[in-house]
Amino acid sequence: MQADVLICGAGIAGVATAYELAVKHGMHDVVLIDERAPLTLTSDKSTEAYRNWWPGPDDAMIRLMNRSIDLLDELAEKTGNRFLLNRRGYVYATARPEHVKAMRASAENASQNGAGPLRIHEQPDSDYTPHSAENYRNQPDGADLLLNPELIRKHFPYLNDKTVAALHARRCGWFSGQQLGMAMLEAAQEHGARFVNGRVTAVDSTGGKVHSVTLADGTVIATLVFVNCAGPFATDVARLLGVDLPLYSERHIKLSFPDHLQIIPRDAPMVIWEDPQFLPWSDEERDWFIDSAEDRWLLDRFPPAAHFRPEGGGSSQNVLLLWSYHTEPVDPIFPLPVDPLYPEITLRGMATVVPGLSAYFEALPKPWVDGGYYTRTSENRPIIGPLPIEGAFTLCALSGFGLMAATGSAELLADHIVGATLPAHAGKFMLSRYDDPAYLTMLADWGSDGQL
Repeated sequence: MQADVLICGAGIAGVATAYELAVKHGMHDVVLIDERAPLTLTSDKSTEAYRNWWPGPDDAMIRLMNRSIDLLDELAEKTGNRFLLNRRGYVYATARPEHVKAMRASAENASQNGAGPLRIHEQPDSDYTPHSAENYRNQPDGADLLLNPELIRKHFPYLNDKTVAALHARRCGWFSGQQLGMAMLEAAQEHGARFVNGRVTAVDSTGGKVHSVTLADGTVIATLVFVNCAGPFATDVARLLGVDLPLYSERHIKLSFPDHLQIIPRDAPMVIWEDPQFLPWSDEERDWFIDSAEDRWLLDRFPPAAHFRPEGGGSSQNVLLLWSYHTEPVDPIFPLPVDPLYPEITLRGMATVVPGLSAYFEALPKPWVDGGYYTRTSENRPIIGPLPIEGAFTLCALSGFGLMAATGSAELLADHIVGATLPAHAGKFMLSRYDDPAYLTMLADWGSDGQL
């Protein structure tokens, strides 16, 4: 066998790369390799949300995400919105008056870096424009910072009534990741791309250049271009080339259940609580935990970023709840190990955000728990571009933003592969950025892990 380009990994990164090369660049011999069915390892475990609202000391991530969203919009138009793109936005909320200044500064930073204008609303009769539940066309850009509690309660009455600020980032929303992936995969296959079920076990890079790839069944595929899109296993695949990637993985879980009491409106946006918190236990429960060395940690302060969104259309009652309170680095293991207390902890944490959810404390409807890994770099930026072996490339470290960033990232990677003109921000995503003293100084001055 032979291939012009061989892509290892048929998750959203690999599929989007195959789409770019086969459909947009007309490469007819693109081979996609995976031992699993396409889009089934972590790509189907996503919250399926997207945003151009991004922290950072420069505009690189916002440029990448703006381009990704441009491409999502184009695909939505091209496919009749097959993947159900919406633009409801993300709402970041806080009940801490002392946090408002930092929230505003972060919003101003994102706006200055290209995320769109920031509109401040301090009066109850402000001209704030509510979001559209389903329409992604002709929606506001930038963000609205609501600083009036009366205005917040008017538009988001289900939030904690102590909420003092709500930042509504507008070029954000969610979509069906599976349908997006299949639309790109089908188009790539129509243009000659092939999917091969198998596991890459060796890459011949004799003389510092790619020659061929060997699969677990002994099949050898001759190719001069090898692309590592192996998601949580990108580090292992890079080692087949003798390359070390500075990656680690975190476990991230999500909870879904039918909200039959209709606590969360079906047209709600994604909501993220910016405050750390202590879980709302009863006095009896607290006494029990105090006396239990095993469970005493449940009385500790939990981190911020509990978030939720409605899930499904039509008559669906489902909501997604997500809270990554364990973020220590782990080795990717499948099937994913899940904390048995996750449903209880997440529900109680979310009840701080939406107090009405406390109605489920005594009888939580049967939950569905799933998740995947955020495989990431220290600054939470992907690695896109060439590896130090001729003909070897990677698109990896897509962390928790794989679906939202896949289109723009794959376009950038394809530009590297075909030798097209690169955008100004391309160097900020190459592996070689870690050899640039100016980049390392920027990261040190930033002092953030890039998570929003």
